[in-house]
Amino acid sequence: MEEGILAPVARLDRWLDAVLVALLVTCSVRYLLRHDLDGTAVLVLAGAAVLGAAYLTRRLVAGHAAWPYVWITVVVVLWVALSLVAPSFAWTAVPVAFAVLQVLPFAYAVTVVVVMTTVVSVAWSRIIDELDPTVVVGPVGIALVTVLSYRALEREARTRQTLIDELTDAQADLAAAQRRSGALAERTRLSREIHDSVGQGLSSITLLLSAAEQDWDRRPAAAREHVATAGVAAREGLDEVRRVVRDLAPAGLEDDATGDALTAALERVAGGTHGLDVQVRVHGAPVAVDPAVASALVRSARGAVANVVEHADATRAVVSLTFLSDEVRLDVRDDGHGFDPARRPGARGNRGHGLDGIRERASGLGGSAAVESAPGEGTTVTVRFPLVVEEPRG
Repeated sequence: MEEGILAPVARLDRWLDAVLVALLVTCSVRYLLRHDLDGTAVLVLAGAAVLGAAYLTRRLVAGHAAWPYVWITVVVVLWVALSLVAPSFAWTAVPVAFAVLQVLPFAYAVTVVVVMTTVVSVAWSRIIDELDPTVVVGPVGIALVTVLSYRALEREARTRQTLIDELTDAQADLAAAQRRSGALAERTRLSREIHDSVGQGLSSITLLLSAAEQDWDRRPAAAREHVATAGVAAREGLDEVRRVVRDLAPAGLEDDATGDALTAALERVAGGTHGLDVQVRVHGAPVAVDPAVASALVRSARGAVANVVEHADATRAVVSLTFLSDEVRLDVRDDGHGFDPARRPGARGNRGHGLDGIRERASGLGGSAAVESAPGEGTTVTVRFPLVVEEPRG
């Protein structure tokens, strides 16, 4: 069954208990001051004590299914009888009416409160000299307005609580979506880093071992050199895997992001290819850069060179590193067959996912990436990074 409109206001109970006890004591004293201590007085005082005791047992029956309705019925009947015998006890209607509003559903509570107000009017009419209509109409009107006001407040509170619950659910959904988005972004980042580091290393190892197999009988010295180079590439690839897992910069740049260290890292990238002539050129005065930028430059160079090896069918590539006053720029140019940059990623003849990874990496550090290419005219990948990387805003 529906709860009373004041049921959620649990802190009201102690105040109602205190008010009822105070009113019963006051009304009892007033009755004794105006009446003799006869048999009727004893019954009135006993009724007041029973009403108070019954009222204070509300917490004992609150947890049972139908008992709160039995309890409120007993309390109301005791109050009606006491008020009709001794009208001064009608003042206790206030805490009793609030208890009614706590226990009974709204429609029943309104009826009971109106009946109680009528009883108060009848009781007080017995102790005045002439009939006063306002004694009847006034309390009934006040009672109705009070109950309806509480009803309106209760509905507004429930509406507000519903909105709060919906907002809480929406926040939970948003948090879950953000976690999913973060997980997706992290998977994308790991995919990009593996493609641009480990993938390029494995590709180089495959090419070196293939060349060693071809030269094994005719040129054993060259074959051994290819195998040794593949071993070095494998060890570097293992180190790179560990650094990707720990989200560190590429080898040689954890604690040293100077221009010379960056150039040496790019030369290692160029030296890890086979069958492709890769040159590294530096323009401007090399300066120290942010380790995150240095890492991104090396990974971007690896990704671009890997694309050249896998897709461009090129014989020569040039990796240019240019230091400007406010930015550092990486250009990777090849003499391959080129492609149409406007074609969708994944289409036949496109450069795969490496270019998307380069763009995302540059954007994450406040930089930019651009691709210039055309069928038969080679490809140029340009990546720009600011020398000073701003901290991401929370």
